[in-house]
Amino acid sequence: MKRYVLKRLMQAFVVLIGVTLVTFILLNIIPGDPASLMMEKKADAETIARIRHELGLDRPYTVQYVDFVKNAVKGDFGTSYFQREEVVVMIMRAFEVTLKLGSYALGFAILLGISVGTIAAVFRGTIIDRSLMLITMVGLSAPAFWIAIILQIIFGLKLGMLPISGIEAPFAFVLPTVALGTRYAASIARLTRTSMLDALTQDYVRTARSKGLNEFVVIMKHVFKNASVPIITFTGITIKFILGGSMLTETVFSIPGLGKLMIDAIMTRDIPVIQGSVVYIATVFVLVNLLIDIIYGILDPRVRTAKGA
Repeated sequence: MKRYVLKRLMQAFVVLIGVTLVTFILLNIIPGDPASLMMEKKADAETIARIRHELGLDRPYTVQYVDFVKNAVKGDFGTSYFQREEVVVMIMRAFEVTLKLGSYALGFAILLGISVGTIAAVFRGTIIDRSLMLITMVGLSAPAFWIAIILQIIFGLKLGMLPISGIEAPFAFVLPTVALGTRYAASIARLTRTSMLDALTQDYVRTARSKGLNEFVVIMKHVFKNASVPIITFTGITIKFILGGSMLTETVFSIPGLGKLMIDAIMTRDIPVIQGSVVYIATVFVLVNLLIDIIYGILDPRVRTAKGA
């Protein structure tokens, strides 16, 4: 197990280095000069050159990248060009909002997805199963931003039941949670159904039933436990997609989260904020992957003992 975890840690380190390098290269090859944007192209060439020197943009790219990595390891992503605030403070403040929204959406997706998938598997082939799978297909097909707009129109503008923007009003996270979590709830439901149906055909299920165990005990203790490995794996992937997909949802609902922070930074080419946000999100993604791999290895020893695991 130690060797398995160590190998995963080394892979995570390589991925993070690759993310920092690709991000730095892309930000420096795209057109647009941050100094010119800061001065709204009204300053003369000498003033712009002086600003570039103060920001360190006139240094060789290799020097800039090495300094960026060194500071990133210390948790220092510099200062925003436009907000004049430490990037790490801005990221932490925004990520707190995104994490709150993501947690609500993930909880909603897991609870609804597993419940629907389990019910569909238990009532396999019936009208209940077909109806639930039809609903999940609709949920998979509808983009989060479209669901968000529909929810705003129905529950915000027409019925006036829930707020459609901001995070200060009571129940402000209800509509964003549903909009963001619906697609993943549908995915989890279909995966749960497939895994449960596969587990229901196994010999240990027939043995448990032959012993006279209650059907609920058979489903929850024997079937769901053995069907949970792919569900847990997909849940880890879902966490990453929820954090990434929150950008559009936060924009539609005017939520001051990490997604909105990144979009605003991209529009103004605020390089320290973009770099810091990308590295921060990549770190979260890598840590989630690492955690899922470790849990997967604990639940299924074949993963960590297989060749090349």
